[in-house]
Amino acid sequence: MATAQAITGKKIWLDGSLVDWDDARVHILTHTLHYGLGVFEGIRCYRTADGGSAVFRLREHVRRLFESAHINLLELPFTREEVERACLEVLRANELAEGYIRPLVFLGEGAMGLNPANNPVRVAVVAWPWGKYLGEEGMARGIRAKVSTFVRHHVNAKMTKGKTCGDYVNSILAKREALLDGYDEAILLDTQGLVSEASGENLFLARDGHLRTPPLVSILEGITRATVIDLARDRGIPVSEVPITRDELYVADELFLTGTAAEVTPIREVDHRRIGQGERGPIARQLQEAYFDAVSGRDPRYHSWLTPL
Repeated sequence: MATAQAITGKKIWLDGSLVDWDDARVHILTHTLHYGLGVFEGIRCYRTADGGSAVFRLREHVRRLFESAHINLLELPFTREEVERACLEVLRANELAEGYIRPLVFLGEGAMGLNPANNPVRVAVVAWPWGKYLGEEGMARGIRAKVSTFVRHHVNAKMTKGKTCGDYVNSILAKREALLDGYDEAILLDTQGLVSEASGENLFLARDGHLRTPPLVSILEGITRATVIDLARDRGIPVSEVPITRDELYVADELFLTGTAAEVTPIREVDHRRIGQGERGPIARQLQEAYFDAVSGRDPRYHSWLTPL
């Protein structure tokens, strides 16, 4: 299993102020550390064609952060506008023209046990350089995936529309299993045996020129997913949000994953079955190009998605 590179930087935004990177510490009795009740986001800033930088769909990400907190009965001590400004401040403080942004809402120290009582709701925003989540080769050639033995959260076991810290234990187990078995990523089924999503990405299937993606039931409502649906429809590619079975993955013309970290990453193989021609297909290639044109500001139709740094 590959070793992840340690992340470092200059400043972190913590509870309303920029602090030195190494001073952004929490107590060992931080409630979220023990019980996992917290929420987070992943956001990217890109260099733009005009020589500047812009954060992609910042407002939508911060909105989802607040919605995730609301689902989990967490009341942030800051407004959406303050958190949006914090994301930009952190990029500037770390001199990042391009990078990944991680807002995190967590419960601080105080009471222990399953009732956090009056523990403070704390907010941090961190930014760092992050390349292609599934690798440059994966973006170009496609990755290898396996259907996981782990099942995705059921909607009544754990609400699936919140991007909740503790939920990602499920993702970590599936991801590690896939890596240990020699694959790059895991695809999880829901409790009905239908395709849900990957460990940290939404999934699209292409067949006969038509795109399909699982409906918003057991999956996170991905912002990159919504972006790709818009990009596809703007290019005349039909998209349906419908249930997908495991064997439909095997006979797809193309499969690809979407997410802030993964962007648009093709899948060339699932469970030792070659997908299509075993390489990035034409629809994935077209949507990759459209996505990077949008995030870099090269396509003026999508300038409203960009917040200049």
